[in-house]
Amino acid sequence: MSAEERATDTVGNARADARAQGGLTSEWMPYLPASASPFAPSGIDPASLTWGETVAPGGYTHRVIARGTHLRFDDPTGDANAHVLLFNAHEPWERLNTADTVKIPWQAYLGTGHPLLSGDGRVLATIVDDTSGRHDALFGTSTDAANRARFGDARPEGPAPSGRALFLKAAAKHGLGARDLPPSISFFQGVRVAADGAVEWLGSAGAGTSVTLVAEIPLIVLIANVMHPADPASGYRSGPLRVHAWRGSPTLPDDPRFAESPESRRAYLNTLDYAEACGL
Repeated sequence: MSAEERATDTVGNARADARAQGGLTSEWMPYLPASASPFAPSGIDPASLTWGETVAPGGYTHRVIARGTHLRFDDPTGDANAHVLLFNAHEPWERLNTADTVKIPWQAYLGTGHPLLSGDGRVLATIVDDTSGRHDALFGTSTDAANRARFGDARPEGPAPSGRALFLKAAAKHGLGARDLPPSISFFQGVRVAADGAVEWLGSAGAGTSVTLVAEIPLIVLIANVMHPADPASGYRSGPLRVHAWRGSPTLPDDPRFAESPESRRAYLNTLDYAEACGL
């Protein structure tokens, strides 16, 4: 019998083995409590944090967050790419709609002040701060077929995981499946589309940039930190992603963003009406 087998050959040994591993840590894990995060954003009281985590290159994470929560992504190396999906936490059939997200504000490129819309005409979240300016609402995330053709692998645990595969794993934690996953948006790797349809790859703005959202209703957040499908790099490229969240206030009528345009005002009014009806 090997040492590994002896470590778990009885209930007592199995318990001792499990407890011996209880203090092990990894750099790719949530910080518990969140206030223990060594990377708390500057100016934010660590005691106010409700989520702190470093997501591995090629990794994923997920969380339910409350209305008014501020959700910040940081790219410490310039190689992160946060593919994000948002769902109404109370009624997850309401979800991010990228078409409405670019249509309502009449802007295809994400940045500060940009509302992230559902297909029900409500704002799920708003970008309230952005030091990167390199984001994408057009391409979605990578697929198994594309990654296998390009890298020879797409498995979640493999060297070139696809965003779709990781989203499926994250979605399953919330009772969601493949049919529930719409096109995603992504942060930290930018593209532009010319008048003739040609794609210009902008890539990253560099290390040390961040983007912050505020949740306008309670949200299920799914995140896949994987290579952008339009990235022309010859090999699979991904870097660590830092995620922090803290309690705050949603966008209210006295905020200039609320009435940025007639379309935005209607979307925020729809959101406020929903929140009040639900007692949020």
